[in-house]
Amino acid sequence: MKLAQILAACDHTLLTQTATWDEIRAICDDGLNFHCASVCIPASFVRQAKEYVGDKLPVCTVIGFPNGYATTAAKCFMAADAVANGADEVDMVINIGWAKDGKWEEITKEIAAIKAACGGKLLKVIIETCLLTENEKIALCQCVSDSGADYIKTSTGFSKSGATFADVALFKKHVAPHVKIKAAGGISSLEDAEKFLALGASRLGTSRIVKIAKGLSQDGSY
Repeated sequence: MKLAQILAACDHTLLTQTATWDEIRAICDDGLNFHCASVCIPASFVRQAKEYVGDKLPVCTVIGFPNGYATTAAKCFMAADAVANGADEVDMVINIGWAKDGKWEEITKEIAAIKAACGGKLLKVIIETCLLTENEKIALCQCVSDSGADYIKTSTGFSKSGATFADVALFKKHVAPHVKIKAAGGISSLEDAEKFLALGASRLGTSRIVKIAKGLSQDGSY
């Protein structure tokens, strides 16, 4: 697989609490230079980043992040606010406690409400796989499939662990055909990135692939 194909699937990400505008701008420059799928940044920087990149690069942000236990109304406000500020894509975190309680209908309704608040923009649903049982993951595949969301996403990158090959394979088996898959958290090599894509992921949430690309030759292969 060509390096450019991997980079084109990357949501080049910076979500640390200490992120500054200089760092966000550098992420945007990298995203532009390496033709990434998007930059994924904190909501407070969305307007500034969108003004900086214009229509040359999609801007993604996160809501209800990283814990997911804000109210549905708060998450909907955050989504609508992000879109009003220029976000092209929104990554939300489910209410994980509801998953533990088996509140699948409530989770589906919440995702659907947030999707509506996105006003037609892409919505990716983070289920935080490292905190879930296999049966819970399968049930959430159904919730996301029924909700109208565009993607199911493995992880925030802020919990015990990130994406695994097994979870992406599980998603591929259980989500509806219209639901795409994003692997995120701990993706640290081109070989792993390529395997996630081969297993069915369409997006990769990572900052490391661009860093690796900077150190490689320019022939587009590895």
